[in-house]
Amino acid sequence: MVPLLLVLLLALVLFGVGFAAKVLWWVALAVLVLWLLGFVMRSTSAGGGRGRWYRW
Repeated sequence: MVPLLLVLLLALVLFGVGFAAKVLWWVALAVLVLWLLGFVMRSTSAGGGRGRWYRW
């Protein structure tokens, strides 16, 4: 009985980790798209020839 519970617990933990990793990939993709949009919008609307997005 105990090994069966351990296997089920392990399966539940691995499923949770897999689900969290998938959600994190979607969040990373959304952040990348927003970053690229901000970069493009900044470079096209920069007045005075200053197209840098970063200070350094």
